[in-house]
Amino acid sequence: MPRQQSATLIGLVAIVLWSSIVGLIRRVSEGLGATGGAAMIYTLATVLLLATVGFPRLRAMPRAYLYWGSALFVSYELCLALSIGYANTGRQAIEVGMVNYLWPTFTMLAAMAFNGQRASALVLPGLLISLAGIACVLGGEQGLDPAGMLANVRDNPLSYGLAFAGALIWAAYCTVTARIAKGSNGIALFFLLTALALWTKYLLLGGPAMQWSWPTGLHLVLAAGAMGFGYAAWNVGILHGNVTLLAGASYFTPVLSAALAAVLLGVPLTATFWSGAALVCGGAMLCWLATRAATRQRPAARD
Repeated sequence: MPRQQSATLIGLVAIVLWSSIVGLIRRVSEGLGATGGAAMIYTLATVLLLATVGFPRLRAMPRAYLYWGSALFVSYELCLALSIGYANTGRQAIEVGMVNYLWPTFTMLAAMAFNGQRASALVLPGLLISLAGIACVLGGEQGLDPAGMLANVRDNPLSYGLAFAGALIWAAYCTVTARIAKGSNGIALFFLLTALALWTKYLLLGGPAMQWSWPTGLHLVLAAGAMGFGYAAWNVGILHGNVTLLAGASYFTPVLSAALAAVLLGVPLTATFWSGAALVCGGAMLCWLATRAATRQRPAARD
C-alpha cells in the first residue's frame, strides 16, 4: 500500500478511536467516579503517548504555545471528561457528548474571526443547522421543543454547561495553536498536565471510592488506548495522509460516537436523536464547504 494511503487509513482509525471515547469514559466513571476515573484514563494515556510520541523538547517549543496550549488543552479535557462523568444517565452522557461536537462549527467561526479564514455565505446556514441539531438532541422525543430542551438542561446544568464550554475552548485551542505552535507538538505534556490537574482535584476535593472490577479495568485500558493511540494515529494521518479526506471524514464523528456509545452503554436512541445528530454533522460540513468554496474563489478573482 502506498505511503499516503496507509497514512490516511491510520488517520481514519484515529477517528474511530476518538468516536469510542464518550461511551468508554462513561463506563469507567461508573466504576471509578467522574474525577477518579478521568484521572486514571489520562494517566494511562500519558504513559502510552510517552511510549509512542515521546516527551517534547520544552526549550524548542514557542513560549506562547507552551502556556496557551497547555491552559486551553487541559481546560478542554477537564470539561470533556467531567461533563460525561457527571451525567445522570447513559442517555444524558451521549447527549452531552453531542453538545461537545459543536466544536468543529465553532472552530470555523473562530478561524474566520481571528485567523482571517475566508468563507462563503454557506457558513451561516451551517451554524444554524448545527444549533438546530443540538436542539433536536436535547428536546427528547418532541424534537425541536424549547420547553423540553430547557427542562433537560435544568436536570443537569453542570454536565451540559461543561460540554458547551468545552466546545468553545477546543475551538479556541485549534485557532490559537494554528498560529503559534510553529510545528511543535506538546500533546504528551498536555496529557500529563491534565492527569495532574485531575489527581489534584481528586485529592483535594475528594470523590467516591473507586470500585474496581474486570469490566472497569478493561474499559479503562480501552479508553486510555483510544485517547493515546488516537492522537498518535491522527498525527500520522495529517502529516503524511490525505488531509482533505480526513477532514471531511472527521465531521461524521458525532454520529459514529453516538452509535458506539449507544452500544457500549446499552441505550436505545430515537429517530429524533439521530435526526439531530445528522443535523450537527451536516451543519459542520456546510461550514467546512464554505471555507473551501471561498479558497477556490479567491485565486479566480485575483486572476
